[in-house]
Amino acid sequence: MTKKFELKASDLRSICDSKIFKFKNTSEIKPLDEVIGQQRAVQAIEFGLNMKDRSYNIFVTGMAGTGKSTIVRDLVTKHAKNQPTPHEWCLVNNFKDEFRPNAIAVSPGKSLSFCKKMNKVVEDLQKELPKALQSETYLKGLSKIKKKYSEESSNLFHQLEEFAASRNLQIEQTESDFQIVPVVNGKPIEPEAFVNLSEDQRLAIEENMRIVQAEIDSKALEIEKFDQALHADIEKIMDDVALTVVKARLNPLKTEFKDNKDILEYLDTVQDDIVENFNIFIPSDKSETQPENPWVQAQKPNFHPYQVNVLVDQESTEGAPVIFEANPTYYNVFGRIEKRAYMGTINTDFTMVQAGSLLNANGGCLIMEIESVLMNPFVWESLKRALRTKSLQIEDIAEETGFGTTSLKPQPIPLDVKVILLGSYETFEELQNEDPQFNKTFKVRADFDYEVERTPQTIQQYARFIARVCKEENLLPFTPTGASAIVEYGEKYVSDKNKLSIRFGPLHGVLKEADYWAKKYNAREVSGKYVIKAFTEHRFRYNLYEEKIHESYLNDQIIIDVDGEVVGQVNALAVYQIGEFSFGRPARITAETYMGKQGVINIEREAKLSGSTHDKGVLILSGYLGRTFAQYYPLSLSISITFEQSYAGIDGDSASSTELYAIISSLSDIPIKQGIAVTGSINQKGQIQTIGDVNQKIEGFFEVCKEKGLTGKQGVIIPRANKDNLMIKKEVIDAVKRKKFHIYQVSTVEEGIQILTGIAAGKPDKNGNFPEGTVYGAVQQKLRTYFERSLKLKKELEAEA
Repeated sequence: MTKKFELKASDLRSICDSKIFKFKNTSEIKPLDEVIGQQRAVQAIEFGLNMKDRSYNIFVTGMAGTGKSTIVRDLVTKHAKNQPTPHEWCLVNNFKDEFRPNAIAVSPGKSLSFCKKMNKVVEDLQKELPKALQSETYLKGLSKIKKKYSEESSNLFHQLEEFAASRNLQIEQTESDFQIVPVVNGKPIEPEAFVNLSEDQRLAIEENMRIVQAEIDSKALEIEKFDQALHADIEKIMDDVALTVVKARLNPLKTEFKDNKDILEYLDTVQDDIVENFNIFIPSDKSETQPENPWVQAQKPNFHPYQVNVLVDQESTEGAPVIFEANPTYYNVFGRIEKRAYMGTINTDFTMVQAGSLLNANGGCLIMEIESVLMNPFVWESLKRALRTKSLQIEDIAEETGFGTTSLKPQPIPLDVKVILLGSYETFEELQNEDPQFNKTFKVRADFDYEVERTPQTIQQYARFIARVCKEENLLPFTPTGASAIVEYGEKYVSDKNKLSIRFGPLHGVLKEADYWAKKYNAREVSGKYVIKAFTEHRFRYNLYEEKIHESYLNDQIIIDVDGEVVGQVNALAVYQIGEFSFGRPARITAETYMGKQGVINIEREAKLSGSTHDKGVLILSGYLGRTFAQYYPLSLSISITFEQSYAGIDGDSASSTELYAIISSLSDIPIKQGIAVTGSINQKGQIQTIGDVNQKIEGFFEVCKEKGLTGKQGVIIPRANKDNLMIKKEVIDAVKRKKFHIYQVSTVEEGIQILTGIAAGKPDKNGNFPEGTVYGAVQQKLRTYFERSLKLKKELEAEA
């Protein structure tokens, strides 16, 4: 009666025949150079890369291990090679405001040359300017100017002397002033003699001295003007000499960069500043510069203002740059302004500004992981602002927070970069729902799948993927049986006989571990047995907890019956998850039914050990019971249902059908076969729905049955919809072939009841009555009895009242 529900051994696993591979080992085939099964993601990335709009940045989603990071890098790098190499960027001094240095775009491969040539200009001027000021031409011109002004000064002094002599006075010139001396009888007199003169003589002399002093003051102004003119002419001749020398050194640079307006403007300001401050290029007397304090070093001439700070160098870049920022801190992404401690103070200048990955990727692509971006303060908001404004501002975090000392504020740099963020579905959904600017900035989503259709083409691509890994990692080649084992692993990893996993991270690990075991046994190739060895050893390393749980079944610490029949008791199947490692084990569900009006009582829910999905599954049971048995009279019963020996949280609805079987058994007083475990969720129509981890559940119950003794009557009931998800291990398949274990598929509750009890569930007649001798007939009879008793009790209570 149950044969029609039983699956054949061939239904339990998809076998990859090694004969489909026409090579002796994978070294004979071409390594994979294409993407397997990610057409949607690849097209989205290519679309985003080719869209020039600044808002079409790309957000890549997908499960870990799908190879999205590697694939994105390959696609972006390939795209970037066909793009023009962008400008390089330099930072130079702003001679009008040193705190706001200027940014200059330079043609690719020219910035380092520009920097070196500017350094050479400064170095050469330190030699050439002093020489120019010692040249014969300069010295002659200087002597001529000095002679001219010396003669004019002498004439003025001679005129002054004649004017004083006409007043019987004599002028004597001191270091800083003119001294007037009275003359009597042609001879200067001393102060003592002046006192002895008559009053009239003294008054006349004093009057003359006032007149001469006024003349002296007048001539002093003329002399001062002569001195100023002298210094102006000297400065002019020195500037002319300096300008000649500086022009000679800068003109070749101007010619070389004649098409760069910014560089030409910068060189003009450099020229003006050097001419104005050429004295720093003239060595000073060591004795004058030596400080009195021996602990203080003599200050050296500062040539920093004339240096060029190369922020971005594209000399070795082919096409556009592609930057992967693994540690997206604020400074790593946006650049930093370094500081220098000197004698208790903190100093900085434009030469200490460093570019971040965003500027290094300017004109190309920047790849980052969104989780790392969000973990670092200020990065996310600053990134959106930079992409929105198409401008990069290198500044200190202190300025972002409003704290810290005054620092540099370099000129903003125009930004033209495509940002690609890698992240999870959850992060994408959260940003899309919570950040209003996210959808405006990242308009392209590239979603990576974790599985691909199992076709002859994808199977061969799997083999080429193996060949690629072997070549890149220097692994032993895989034989056809080894490649077949990897294909079957890909099927089992996604629990689908018609799919293959394209989470290449785990596959990569299996290939390397299989290679390890093959080399340990001195094999020259990796065959299927070494792949199986790798699987087995990997599981052994992770399954200590599984073994401890398994021991509790063997020593009856967890009570499970795998033989016999019991009323109101069914073996459900639970899955334990530890990271990515999971395993299944049975769990006993019991149900007790009695008169009342409370309906289904979920003990796990009452004890706050039940998750919302499990609660929903239990509530659905009431809907099914009402639909099936309460069309003509109400249900007057209470049902208590629980997972026995469960002390942790329970969630999921995969046991809802199991719980219903226990309830129906309790109501009908018909026992359930304990050798058959059940999994599957249910809807209110009584249809059995698909569940997850079906392979782990089957294998887990098989392990318990095997240890307690296989009887040939044991097995598992699964939803028919899970048939294609079966990739059972070969030990279970062998037991099925020997009729020691059975896998049943069902699509309705009625089918499951028939397998568990050996009795048909029954179908109602036109009056809604189920036939006698059926499970549902027995259930209906007990429910009718409950209802009749409740009515009788109600009348008795009313009569007593």
